[in-house]
Order: sequence, then C-alpha cells, then structure tokens
Amino acid sequence: MYEVLDDTAAQVILAIESGDSIRRVAQHLHTPYETVRQAVNRLEDAGYISYDDGLSVVDERVRDAAREIVAASAGVNPPSIEEAYVIPQFSDWPYAFTQIDAVYVWTQGGYQVSRNPDDYPLFLAVHEQDINAWETFFESFDLPTASERQPRDELDGSLQIVLEPRPSLDINQVEGYPVISRAETIEYMRENYAQFQSGLAMLERMYEDLELGVAYGETERTQS
Repeated sequence: MYEVLDDTAAQVILAIESGDSIRRVAQHLHTPYETVRQAVNRLEDAGYISYDDGLSVVDERVRDAAREIVAASAGVNPPSIEEAYVIPQFSDWPYAFTQIDAVYVWTQGGYQVSRNPDDYPLFLAVHEQDINAWETFFESFDLPTASERQPRDELDGSLQIVLEPRPSLDINQVEGYPVISRAETIEYMRENYAQFQSGLAMLERMYEDLELGVAYGETERTQS
C-alpha cells in the first residue's frame, strides 16, 4: 500500500471530489497534468480509486491513510508556501481565502503585499463551528494557527495560518482556489486603500466589467 501511496499519490487522493476529472484534480493541486495522470494510473491499478464517469476514492480508509502520509511528510519537511496553499483542501470543511490572500487570488498571484518568504501568514475564512477542527487539522501539519497575525519572532517557522471565523461563507473559485467574493475583496482593499491602491488598479485592468475609477501611475507592480 505505502509503495503506491507516495506523497504525490496521497495528495491526489485527498484532492479528489467524486466525479472530478484528472485535469480538475491537477488544477486543485497546482500540479502538472501528467504528474497527476501517472499517479491516478497507479492508484487505479492498485484499486484505491476508480474512474467511472469521473474519479472517486473507493474507501474512506484510503483517504485517512493518505492524510496521515501527507501530514507525516509535512512534519519531516515543512511545507513550502506553495504547498501551504494546497493543504487546506485536504480537510473536511469548507473555507475561502480572505484578506491579503483574497487579493492575491483575485489578481491571480499578481499582487502581493506585506509578506515575504520568511514571514508568511495565510488568511482563511472558515465557519465558526469548525474553528477547533481547523486548529487540530493544521496542528497535524505543524502549522500554527491564530485569529490574528502573529509576530515573526514568536513563531518557530515562517508560515502561520490566520483563521477568520464566520457564520456563513460565500465561496468563489478562481484558478482552483476557494476565495471570498470579488466584491468583498474590493471592499477590503478600499478599507486599506494605502496598501491596495495599485492592486485596485490591477483588478480594473484584469476585469473588463469593473469600473473602480482608480488611477495609479505604475503598472503591473508587485509589492512586497
């Protein structure tokens, strides 16, 4: 079993939602299609998944084993920033990227602000009733959680997860990432205009239906 369930195969199992195509799983994992296809072939040959009108995992015990493998791997080799964006989808609860990450997602990675590789919080909106479950989940990946961004010198690593509890979630999908609505993201950016003025201008250039009336002299600039 564990020969088949390497880290890539385990992530594929965890990313599968019943009926998914290989391409959709690859998009969720932000992994090349061919890499995912090869993992799917191995898993299907081993009997762990089936491909009949879409992918499905044949037994939830396989998913549990896959989660243990991915968590153990994270314990040995801390997740990269790219991997940290994927890890939340291995949970059992809905979420949406919010605040700075909502801007990052809606600009398709084009606008980054107030973060660097040595101090990188991820901002997730989650249901209020799921907070404890999320804290336990991220603990299994050795990722600290808090309700507010923590100072870098209080953390052992560079990554942290900031959980924003909400009574309900309005989830959009952008390039495989669940994210709060564009309208709410723009409202957040306007509330923090000094940080996001150029980001608003970028959004206006990206989406033809927006008329934000933002003038900014520098184009396509990424802030850090």
